[in-house]
Amino acid sequence: MTGDRLQGTGSISKLFKSLKPLVISFWLSLLFLPFKGLKAAFIFFVVCSIFILTYKYFLKSGRILYEWVNTSGKKMHSFLFVSPGMSLITRFSLLVFLCIVPLFAKDYFIDVAILAGIYIILALGLNVVVGFTGLLNLGFVAFYAIGAYSFALLNTRFGFDLWTSLPFAVGLTTIAGFLLAVPALRLRGDYLAIVTLGFGEIVRLILNNWDSVTRGPNGISGIEPPSVFSVSLGKLSYYYYFVLFFVLLTVFITKRVYSSRIGRAWVAIREDEIASSVTGINVTLYKLYAFAFGAFWAGIAGVMFAGKMQFVSPESFTFMESVLILCMVILGGLGSIRGVILGAVILVLLPEMLREIQLYRMLALGTGLVLLMIFRPQGLLGGKGVSVRY
Repeated sequence: MTGDRLQGTGSISKLFKSLKPLVISFWLSLLFLPFKGLKAAFIFFVVCSIFILTYKYFLKSGRILYEWVNTSGKKMHSFLFVSPGMSLITRFSLLVFLCIVPLFAKDYFIDVAILAGIYIILALGLNVVVGFTGLLNLGFVAFYAIGAYSFALLNTRFGFDLWTSLPFAVGLTTIAGFLLAVPALRLRGDYLAIVTLGFGEIVRLILNNWDSVTRGPNGISGIEPPSVFSVSLGKLSYYYYFVLFFVLLTVFITKRVYSSRIGRAWVAIREDEIASSVTGINVTLYKLYAFAFGAFWAGIAGVMFAGKMQFVSPESFTFMESVLILCMVILGGLGSIRGVILGAVILVLLPEMLREIQLYRMLALGTGLVLLMIFRPQGLLGGKGVSVRY
């Protein structure tokens, strides 16, 4: 009886593998259907099926071409995903390129680069919770909002500049992360995700309805741009260097913490929480560290965002922002600092590059993420076996 079941399972698995190209083509055609109609979707299904089947069987039939592609693919995979890190020359060249970007780039590109830098800080903060510790947080944008509103209120009501407001704003977001972790860490999996999601919505609703303090849906305007040594950073090129400094600082500190005892404890908790507690790791305490440390960087990103936009409102901190930041972490690879940076850059630049085909850009983005989850679920630069516990 057991043998019949195993045989039936194997037959189903073989059938699924044989129909996989058709399933992918059918799914893509369904996404194409609302935009161009049934006829165009059917043609797209046929063309996509022929392309996938041809690609699959032609490469396998031509052994020389197949071996060449296979060898080249392994070398490319080793270069992109397995190499332990960039050489000193590569890092220096990249740093020089980042420093000279404002010298030749247009204001639009600089503005997008600043936004990418802010999201890199956010994604690295969330990566501490999701990637290093393995805890799903769906309300991370709440800390982002607390940091932005703290700076906005201190600046517009009390006249504090950014450097004076930064410790208060970051301290408040860190405390908020700690207070959220105290009741939430008694929960696991889906229940933890629901609690963090609820926290994010509570913060957004408070910002939207507490008119006497946050001005409600109207938001807070008139925020002064930061200044360094009496030099205003209101110009985009100046603010670019300002954000770049904090991005480099975030990467450096996050790497150091990841390589420290605390980082090793986070990874151990992610891999096996029970085994970690048996070996003497205070699981609850290190989870509190993870939430507080992640919220710390979200607060800095919030201050950067408020200083750049000179205006904040609840519409900038919706649930979809949390989803976008989480997608950056998953796309790049859970637990990978380089991967998270790459994921943030891709998800900020790609919609801007596809702005001319605005109707299709979110379709293309969603399709790419789904295909990535099918063929490389660990992310672009993520390692094997790294996942979020649900």
